Amino acid sequence: MAVKQLDITRFLELSKTNPVLDVRSPGEFAHAHIPGAYSLPLFTDEERKVVGTAYKQESREQAIKAGLDYFGPKMRAMVEEVERLTATWKKTSPDDPNIVLVHCWRGGMRSAGVAWLLDLYGFTVYTLVGGYKVFRKFAISQFEAPYSIKVVGGYTGSGKTGILNRLSRMGRTVIDLEMLANHKGSAFGHLDLPDQPSQEMFENKLAMALYQIRQPNDDGATDKKPVWVEDESMRIGAIMVPNAFYSQMRQSTCYFLDIPFQERLQYIVKDYGKADRDKLVNAILRIQKRLGGLETKTAINCIVEKDIEGAFAILLKYYDKWYLKGLYNREPGVAPVVTISSTAVDEGLNAQLLLNQLT
Repeated sequence: MAVKQLDITRFLELSKTNPVLDVRSPGEFAHAHIPGAYSLPLFTDEERKVVGTAYKQESREQAIKAGLDYFGPKMRAMVEEVERLTATWKKTSPDDPNIVLVHCWRGGMRSAGVAWLLDLYGFTVYTLVGGYKVFRKFAISQFEAPYSIKVVGGYTGSGKTGILNRLSRMGRTVIDLEMLANHKGSAFGHLDLPDQPSQEMFENKLAMALYQIRQPNDDGATDKKPVWVEDESMRIGAIMVPNAFYSQMRQSTCYFLDIPFQERLQYIVKDYGKADRDKLVNAILRIQKRLGGLETKTAINCIVEKDIEGAFAILLKYYDKWYLKGLYNREPGVAPVVTISSTAVDEGLNAQLLLNQLT
């Protein structure tokens, strides 16, 4: 047997049915990684630092010797860990159940060392030419490819995320940017959600979602179906939508669902009404400069007095104003905003109204 090297396209194709082993340090993996990859670090963060220092200040040979001191005692445990991992893939993978895909930062000594060990033990091992660094270049290239984007617009409380979920269940192609960012897009968007990923990890997840869209159909043709996304500002919490992709969103047709204020208010109250009051107050304080001193004070007083509907009536008017300003602040000559009147926050009804625009 011998370790085989793959380019990024073939590597990702095999990753659909085989485990990807990221042998970079835990810190590197935690910052960002290929979505779905499994962390199998050759070195701890501190060990990596020691080996790197030896490489820079002494020699390549000294770095290898230092690395072997760390690697040797871990060999058996690493093999057994990969055995356990591949056992879980045997039930779903149509390929050789012993296939593993290995990568490090640049396709250098770390992936070569682990690949050698696993190959020696009997696994079928493939490594990624250029490592994670090549994947990042691939990821960034996905944002620049052309897409047929359809934008779901609507004031806050229109249930746009629910509409995207319904469209997805109806077999339409959907990219849920807020789900990828772990944030709902407003000052309250972080409530009851996990921490946001790093900017790099968000980009990796978005890139892989877009990559799947661009895969050929069974007949070899590239899928040209519309890609539905929610109308977002460029910033989602602490995350920025990549400029190249966001530019395509802003140049695409926005289907604006015009739903009555009171309907949206009731939807928001139901969504956020049980949230922790202190968290709601802190979220209001984050926008107090734009909301204004009087409105901030009034909204907070409503929260304190458990008048959630009164508080969100103030906030909804604020968000309506800012959303409307952004909606029509579009570049000259781009696709128009299409207004669609709806009577309720109803994901089934409104998803169908959107699809009716394409017929």
